[in-house]
Amino acid sequence: MECDRDPVSSLPKQNSARRPLVLCLEDSPTYLVLRKKVLEREGYEVIGATTTDEALKVLREFPVCATIADHMLQGTTGAELAREMKKIKPHVPIILFSGTVPQSLNAVDVYVNKGEPTAKFLGIVRAVVQRYRS
Repeated sequence: MECDRDPVSSLPKQNSARRPLVLCLEDSPTYLVLRKKVLEREGYEVIGATTTDEALKVLREFPVCATIADHMLQGTTGAELAREMKKIKPHVPIILFSGTVPQSLNAVDVYVNKGEPTAKFLGIVRAVVQRYRS
């Protein structure tokens, strides 16, 4: 399934037809900026969110190919948020990227420990996005 590419003024214009759009949820603005830079350097368009409300709004409004979420979030967990996200777009994969292992993965498609090397993390993201787009 190819990601729909609707023109969105808040997103970068360059290569927008080929760059997969990833939603990245991290409640620490510093870590969000770092994660966005790593993903953008690898060729992804990234919309960052620091709250669950922002993340759900982005998921509803944009053609997201994958979501990367922290597990320990303010007021909820990434695993709980994944259930809500799957109600909105059940086909969009959710990667839980956290140093805290959840008790249950529920609607999470892939769990990646924050201690993994960046190259391994990016390889997992690439594989998940490719499966979604095929």
